[in-house]
Amino acid sequence: MDGTSYTLATSLLRDPSQTGLQPIVMGDRRLSNPAVPWKCLALLLLPLALALALDVRAQGSPPATRPFKELPRAPTQDHTGLFEGGFRLPDLLKPRAEDNGKLMVHGSITVLGETIAPGTFARLSWKPQATFESIAAPTPVLVVNGAAPGPTLCLTGAVHGDEINGIEIIRQVFFGLRPEELAGAVIGVPIVNQQGFRLNSRYLPDRRDLNRYFPGDPTGSSASRIAFSFFNDVVRHCDALVDLHTGSFHRTNVPQLRADMTNEKVTQLVHGFGGMIVLHNPGARGSLRRAAVDAGVPTVTLEAGEPMRIQADVVEDGVERILTLMTNMGIYKRSYYWSDAAPVYLNSRWVRTDQGGLLISKVEVGDKVKPGDLLGKVVDPINNLEFPMHSPFEGQVIGMALNQVVMPGYAVYHIGIAATEESLEIDPAEPASNGNGHGEGARNSDLREFD
Repeated sequence: MDGTSYTLATSLLRDPSQTGLQPIVMGDRRLSNPAVPWKCLALLLLPLALALALDVRAQGSPPATRPFKELPRAPTQDHTGLFEGGFRLPDLLKPRAEDNGKLMVHGSITVLGETIAPGTFARLSWKPQATFESIAAPTPVLVVNGAAPGPTLCLTGAVHGDEINGIEIIRQVFFGLRPEELAGAVIGVPIVNQQGFRLNSRYLPDRRDLNRYFPGDPTGSSASRIAFSFFNDVVRHCDALVDLHTGSFHRTNVPQLRADMTNEKVTQLVHGFGGMIVLHNPGARGSLRRAAVDAGVPTVTLEAGEPMRIQADVVEDGVERILTLMTNMGIYKRSYYWSDAAPVYLNSRWVRTDQGGLLISKVEVGDKVKPGDLLGKVVDPINNLEFPMHSPFEGQVIGMALNQVVMPGYAVYHIGIAATEESLEIDPAEPASNGNGHGEGARNSDLREFD
């Protein structure tokens, strides 16, 4: 701290002669008490000196610890240059021909026919065109438009109606944001598949998987028309997209990204999450992720947890990952985030059972395993026979079936195998033993089967 002003003021109060200043002369006479005007001057300087001292002290002190949900800022730090070439994704701030004036990165933005001014939050509604008009349930769309210009990040949840962790992740992210502190916009659709959500089902009412019909067809099936409407009304407004999912069919996943690592923009997006597990896969044809990437919107799938449950630890992790991405994209600034950790690249294989029965696992999702390690067993409850399942690989359990009744051939354990960004397999080799001599591992299509 620079205490010059403070020292001068206090010394004047004590003894003006110590300052080297001369008494005031008025005409031919000196003042009988020359210290009086200097004391007056000191009294005027003292408040200014104290204010300067407090300001300097505040700048040099570490920020006070605040609760997580208050999202502390770091206004003096710029996190947009963390990656080679910067992270704002190529051409983000350039107008795109397909926008036709619908989206302006600078100033107000227009989404679903509504104009959202800078520094404001809006709750809009999207209604699929392929529904009964009188009973259609509008889907909420949350939009926060920052006070400063920047990219537009979109978050989608419950494309599969029974995968609900993403709904809570999006809620916590959005209602913890302050529009005046953002640079850019965030668009969130917590429940894309409203019809499946109401039925607690992965699928649409006609048993079609909505995540196999993007970008959709305005003259196709009901699923195709819904996908077309959502893709054009919402997704085409995005500069980047994170599609939130969980395990499916009574399976659970450790938090992980699924991404097409051959796409440069997608690779940049992956790095924005920090130290997450990354599985390379272009995505199934018709999936929202693949269709969005094909349309020029870098997109990843964030898999976390199991279906039909809200898992507090999974939600907390997901919220932190999204906020880390927003910080690295320059949309949001804060003083702590996972910036230094590098992504963990994995290839993967599924281990399938050859017997039917009751699955009883010995490992948990996230456990490290070596070849020959016992993963679990399948029990025949009638004959009391047990069939052990061993890992054929060294790696990490990144996904697994919950204990349940399984049939022969059921994919039970998803093993992640260490890789580098350069060595990620586009088409994993097949087959691989499941550890008891006559099973099969996972093909590339197995991964897409559960997206």
